[in-house]
Amino acid sequence: MKAAPAIITIGIIAAFAAHGRIAQPAHYNDFADHSALPGIPHAGDVLSNAGFALVAIWGWLALWPHRNSDRLRDGWPGYRLFLIGLLLTAFGSAFFHLAPGNGRLTWDMLPIALVGAGLLVGVRGDTQRHAKTNIEAIALGLYAVASVAWWVVTDRHGAGDLRPYLVLQVLPLILIPLWQAIHRAPRIERIAFAAAMGLYVLAKIAEVLDHPIADALGFVSGHTLKHLIATAATAAIVWGLTRRFATPGRRT
Repeated sequence: MKAAPAIITIGIIAAFAAHGRIAQPAHYNDFADHSALPGIPHAGDVLSNAGFALVAIWGWLALWPHRNSDRLRDGWPGYRLFLIGLLLTAFGSAFFHLAPGNGRLTWDMLPIALVGAGLLVGVRGDTQRHAKTNIEAIALGLYAVASVAWWVVTDRHGAGDLRPYLVLQVLPLILIPLWQAIHRAPRIERIAFAAAMGLYVLAKIAEVLDHPIADALGFVSGHTLKHLIATAATAAIVWGLTRRFATPGRRT
């Protein structure tokens, strides 16, 4: 059972490799949100990123004092990367949505990749209790940067390839609940991460239905909703982490 995460990771990477190039959808940058405020085009998609910054600041203020405690030390390098990536997502995504296009998309993708990398390292450190998470955070952080750089280079040559980037989108959805189950993570944290994963899937659905949701509701687009739902997902993760400090004593 403990070998399952490694086997699954190899299988996912092999599946992506065998699949062949995965390109960005041709009309990806054609978002439905055309709301505007003075000086802020696409205001719904831009301003809805503010929640990411608020969650990142909340998480940092709540977890930083406990970073050297037995209950957080092993996972902190990953969660630190997660929170930094989340804060950068607020600014990078807002910058991208002011004038959507592949030239700015890098600044949206890069912090999101760091968020995924940070979560993987944080939960692995938490559940497996080892002291090498600083090295893993650096390694996966560099992989996140390389995955976006790969897309940029291949896109400039007319054959953009998202596969390395998508690995960091898929692996947390599978490995995190698996690690938590194998190593018997606290129930409240399993619930919090399960809620976050469910909200993330819902956010991706809202993203795909960007225009239909905008047509149906009129006052909000699917992509704006995606940002709001994804914010709720990250808040669930931070809430789950803070609960371990709600009562004194060592985390079991």
